[in-house]
Amino acid sequence: MKHKLKGRQFKRSKSQKKALMKHLSEAIILQEKITTTTAKAKELSSYVEKLITVAKKKNLLAAKAIHGKLSDEASKKLLLKISNRYNSRNGGYTRIIKISERKGDVAQMSVIEFV
Repeated sequence: MKHKLKGRQFKRSKSQKKALMKHLSEAIILQEKITTTTAKAKELSSYVEKLITVAKKKNLLAAKAIHGKLSDEASKKLLLKISNRYNSRNGGYTRIIKISERKGDVAQMSVIEFV
């Protein structure tokens, strides 16, 4: 049994999952709304909310931590625009809305967006 394992694996290695979360988080930060599977949306929600919480601190250490996980364009938008939007909010920055199933493999699809 795999005790005390946190998060979903998506049948990927650790580095592949890290790359997946990085690219999905960049997409949602730049576009502010993306369509993906429900499992990926739920995992992405916690990942992005942690990034926003760090970005709200607005210090050099937070900027370096964000810049290490995202591209230049996404980190600038997160630090300058998105973190300012949620200064008075203590969490719950994203919303997941379930939509229809994907035609090919009947996977449950969802839209994830900022509140």
